[in-house]
Amino acid sequence: MTLAEILKLAPVIPVMTIEDEAKAVPLARALVAGGLRALEVTLRTPAAMGSIRRIVQEVEGVVVGAGTVTSAAARQAAADAGCQFAVSPGLIEGEGADGPLPLLPGVATPTELMWGLRAGYTHFKLFPADVLGGTALLKAFSGPFPQAIFCPTGGIDATNARDYLALANVVCVGGSWVAPADLVRAGDWGAITALAAEAARF
Repeated sequence: MTLAEILKLAPVIPVMTIEDEAKAVPLARALVAGGLRALEVTLRTPAAMGSIRRIVQEVEGVVVGAGTVTSAAARQAAADAGCQFAVSPGLIEGEGADGPLPLLPGVATPTELMWGLRAGYTHFKLFPADVLGGTALLKAFSGPFPQAIFCPTGGIDATNARDYLALANVVCVGGSWVAPADLVRAGDWGAITALAAEAARF
């Protein structure tokens, strides 16, 4: 799948920081059952890569991405683990749109966005969206950069996601509220499926 196709699968991409690999598969199944197929597993914990491999192998219908990809080596490792896309908090030096798997690079300024467009990217992660100016910044970007499409993350939850999704240059949003740490620790997969189902209707 292309990155554009992946980002259109649902209005929300869950951003998951998995501490316990044993929770990975039931968590992913709960989110997919709620209608969120594209999942981002951040590479912030020792359990991340093992969790990605297990989700890829054991969860039907899922599209797995690696988050917090900050180097070419991490992008390649994500591809080797079976990921179908990768997400970075910023632009990775020397990495263009062509690579071992589609990359959604983060931008925060017009200059970074211009660099990304020159590198061949069309889709970007605005991060941290809420801190940078949120919907007002995205509206401002739409004038000089009408070709840029965004998946904003950072400070987005059920209370403001619809405001972002109403913008013409936003295809989806990323957020962790659909898989809160307390519900993951408790193994309350039904509650997570309910949150995912609500988000899938945005």
